[in-house]
Amino acid sequence: MIRMKVEGKRIIFFLLCFCFLLFTFSLPSRAAELKAIQKRGYLIVAVKDNLRPLGFRDLHGNLQGLEIDLAQRLAQDVVGNSANVKLQPVANRDRLSMVLEDKVDLTIASVTATAPRSRVVSFSMPYYFDGTALITKDASVQKLSDIAKRKIAVLNGSSTIATVRYLLPSAQMVGVDSYEKARSLLESGAAVGLAADASVLSGWVQEYPQYRLLPTLLGAEALCVVMPKGLQYDELRRRVNAAIARYSAEGWLQQRVAYWGLPFDKRAGGQGIRNDN
Repeated sequence: MIRMKVEGKRIIFFLLCFCFLLFTFSLPSRAAELKAIQKRGYLIVAVKDNLRPLGFRDLHGNLQGLEIDLAQRLAQDVVGNSANVKLQPVANRDRLSMVLEDKVDLTIASVTATAPRSRVVSFSMPYYFDGTALITKDASVQKLSDIAKRKIAVLNGSSTIATVRYLLPSAQMVGVDSYEKARSLLESGAAVGLAADASVLSGWVQEYPQYRLLPTLLGAEALCVVMPKGLQYDELRRRVNAAIARYSAEGWLQQRVAYWGLPFDKRAGGQGIRNDN
């Protein structure tokens, strides 16, 4: 009887050890620290591949855009070669989780810094200030007041709705589920303009040059590099922040912003939105 109890305890002990080892090895590996990244020899960055002009594919399928340029430039600073970067296209819903689950070193994918997000990830200093913009092809609309009481298309569920409602309370908003449906409304005359992120609409007018951005933008949101939290990543965060600060001081960021046709404010160092009242 005593022997059976001892054997039973041994079995339970070995089962517990097995479960512990199984749990340990099933956990995702830690995000790479700076020295580990440098030893590996390349940087892994989550990016967008369908958001012109921040991150998109050209006619040959190659990734390009402002955020692609930034990822490559950071690779030069982190591992010594701008070509040593693995770009991982990511859906919006996975932009933070790719860092949290240690699948990438950084995310540069049109992520705005917010208080809730900063509880789980770290953000770099801003590399661009986005804002809500409006586009139209109606020649009678030259400034914001010309569209203030007319029909404006907005994406259902977007933060743009609250911005437009607050700053243009007389506007008649028409909800759509996609940018393609918004374009149909604009083409048919069912809406005179579309409100969305300036970065997105900059790509729109590049693709459809009959449209134009109105000069006044509403609000500003900082786009930042997403980085892992934890003291062990301090060196990586310092390296990224110092690099972005230098890119701005040298004028490189402003040059790339202008190159990709994004609106910017020269008074803010060319790193953000233009706001001509």
